[in-house]
Amino acid sequence: MADFGIGLDFGIPQGADRAEHYRSVLQMLPPEFSTAWISDHLQFGDRAQLEGWTTVAFLAAEFPRYRFGHLVLSQSFRNPALLAKMSATLQHLSGGRFILGIGAGWHAEEYGAYGYDYPSGGVRVAQLGEAIEVIQALWTQSPATYHGTYHHIDNAYCEPRPDPPIPIMVGTNGSKALRVAAQLADWWNWDAPWEGVYREPYTKLRSHCDSIGRSFDDIVLTAGLPVNLPADPSTFQPTFEHSFYPGQTFYDLGPTAVEVIAEVERLVDFGVSHFQVAVPDMETLERFIKEVVPRVRLEPKT
Repeated sequence: MADFGIGLDFGIPQGADRAEHYRSVLQMLPPEFSTAWISDHLQFGDRAQLEGWTTVAFLAAEFPRYRFGHLVLSQSFRNPALLAKMSATLQHLSGGRFILGIGAGWHAEEYGAYGYDYPSGGVRVAQLGEAIEVIQALWTQSPATYHGTYHHIDNAYCEPRPDPPIPIMVGTNGSKALRVAAQLADWWNWDAPWEGVYREPYTKLRSHCDSIGRSFDDIVLTAGLPVNLPADPSTFQPTFEHSFYPGQTFYDLGPTAVEVIAEVERLVDFGVSHFQVAVPDMETLERFIKEVVPRVRLEPKT
């Protein structure tokens, strides 16, 4: 049965304190929401931005009913061996409530501002694959040794090992990164809706799984759910472009609960079992809770 998570960095009222906003949202969500997600960005110009790892660790301690993760960590920002240790530590201290969301990284501005190299997309994807292999080695071997093109460890220990195992979720729609997901990910994430956004990378991921002999059903499918339920449906704009993904069209789901319910149920029937909800404002979140959650079918058609 599918359920929901909340993207906490969406819908923040202008001028609001981020920590207080996170608290108010997590306190209001019904039981159908089982996870909470924080972005991993260092800067967008001069906009206030909390560091993602510190924020998740803080919230996981304060709100024990949720599992926490990132949409998604940049593999570039933290040495993967250290990230494996950090993740195992949080898994231990939180009682098994961490999900490791990770991607290749894409926001060039923050790389340059903070002094990180910003290689080509192909190199960043190759680094992502090696980073996941390093993390998995540390979680399963004692000691672990790994020598790749970009990452190296020698006789490294990560004790206590994560128990239960931490799922690794790769968030991507790129063909090369989808191959990494097919090879190494436990979960996969990309945005709804099915037509226009989700279907193409879903099909590519399935194809990559077939080509390497992995069962597609072994991967937990998740979908970001960008929802907009305005008080006046005539103001609804269904599509938008993202400046960081030139040439790609993204969609808001709405303008009423009917359209959102239909899209969630379509994705559930294609195997999606978790939805990270993103809203433009608190009014939309309240309408989603009242009008979508009680009515939507979260089990696939039999």
